[in-house]
Amino acid sequence: MLDKLGAVGIAGIVVAVGGIGLVASQAPLIAAGIAFVVAGLALVVYGLVSTLMAAFGMGGAGGLP
Repeated sequence: MLDKLGAVGIAGIVVAVGGIGLVASQAPLIAAGIAFVVAGLALVVYGLVSTLMAAFGMGGAGGLP
């Protein structure tokens, strides 16, 4: 999976995890909420991309691999 992200994707994950870690050092409950929001957004983007690829005939009808 990491080879498909590229350097920018890996840097984005590192920055996101680092930011959540920074917030968690001060307010763990807020950090948990932020983590849920980020995970939810990632699932929404995954769903949109899967649907778009299926519409163009370049992938399955969605679902996790």
